[in-house]
Amino acid sequence: MTTTSTTTPATTPATTAGAAGLLRETSLLRFATAGSVDDGKSTLVGRLLHDSKSVLADQLEAVEHASRNRGAAGPDLALLTDGLRAEREQGITIDVAYRYFATPRRRFILADTPGHVQYTRNMVTGASTADLALVLVDARNGIVEQTRRHAAVAALLRVPHVTLVVNKMDLTGYAEPVFAAIAEQFTAYAASLGVPEVTAIPISALAGDNVVTPSGHMDWYSGPTVLEHLETVEVDHAPAADVARLPVQYVIRPQTAEHPDYRGYAGQLASGVLRVGQPVTVLPSGRTSVIEAIDTLGRPARAAWAPQSVTVRLTDDLDVSRGDLIAPADDAPTPTRDITATVCHLHDTPLRAGRRVLLKHTTRTVKAIVQEIGSRLTLDDLSPHPEPGELAANDIGRIVVRTAEPLPLDPYTRSRRTGSFLLIDPADGATLTAGMSGDAFTGADGAAHAAGNDTPQEDGWDF
Repeated sequence: MTTTSTTTPATTPATTAGAAGLLRETSLLRFATAGSVDDGKSTLVGRLLHDSKSVLADQLEAVEHASRNRGAAGPDLALLTDGLRAEREQGITIDVAYRYFATPRRRFILADTPGHVQYTRNMVTGASTADLALVLVDARNGIVEQTRRHAAVAALLRVPHVTLVVNKMDLTGYAEPVFAAIAEQFTAYAASLGVPEVTAIPISALAGDNVVTPSGHMDWYSGPTVLEHLETVEVDHAPAADVARLPVQYVIRPQTAEHPDYRGYAGQLASGVLRVGQPVTVLPSGRTSVIEAIDTLGRPARAAWAPQSVTVRLTDDLDVSRGDLIAPADDAPTPTRDITATVCHLHDTPLRAGRRVLLKHTTRTVKAIVQEIGSRLTLDDLSPHPEPGELAANDIGRIVVRTAEPLPLDPYTRSRRTGSFLLIDPADGATLTAGMSGDAFTGADGAAHAAGNDTPQEDGWDF
């Protein structure tokens, strides 16, 4: 059990590009709240915003007015994030509520995600880009199934930092044994998922204990408050540490008198750094060239780094279009049509073998068929349930997908951006499943393998 956080500087220098090693200071932390229903996520976020002076006067006045209308004695800080009428009526979070705030030490983007099992798909959305996950637990109830599910999703999505927040300590008399038992149980479970470290913090979001200011009721705890931990946790935003990946979103050809031969490939760098003069490979074709020029914001640049939006020009006139991937020639992924992945199924309709889907990977969307449902993860003991037949909503499992065209996927353990994909219903465009290629975390069934399927398919799905 870890009850202290990493005390590293709040701003981390990030190497961006160039022979001179340009540096860019960053102090942005993206974090998501998670946990079961009524564990107090929205109240924690409201308290965090209120006590850090990040709430405007008119916002607080509106919350106070809404609280009085509901008969509350004081302001219900959960209303700062629960903005939908249905959320306020039911006292639960349904949609992902994003909030932006800052302290003198760091800027924050937070995603307050739902706790109800029905809305686990929204928790996947909020945590997919997070640097840190705050997993809340009601001190009276301890670890419940939804706590385990959210911890598994955080591990599955490779969220770099997981923080356990044991809430409502005031309702247990601020008892240290209660906190210690929950922290020990959660840390052991997280370790079995492959989470290397957990920081545990006891709080009362309603009373404000250990949220922004230290609690006077828990002198047995000497660790950081929630805000102090958020301000000091180490976040690595060094793009040079990752391999470069540029999904092509648009081909720019002005064909004007001023730019008669201009051909640029525009997109947002998913990771890494690209430099002028660098040999690159265009995937899935495998053709190679050299970066002739890089344009950012309409101006030439010697280098570009994630997550900049850039236009790249190559020395050779290659056939490059939307959906292609530009990568370093010496470290490019191998395109494949057979994808073994760990997935979280998001749709109410079960996912079964033989299902025809669209697979969206970065800027490319191709036809695909679910060939095999290899296993489903049992959340209690993290054991794989082999050949479950289907994945229901919110299930985590291993599947094999075959695509109509080769895709340059990285293992998700290497790249969260180019190792992830979505399965989409071709009939109505609904998102069915979020997938992570390769072995996502310890405890996932790694026994599934790609299998051929020679059965002809109808309606253009024969591949």
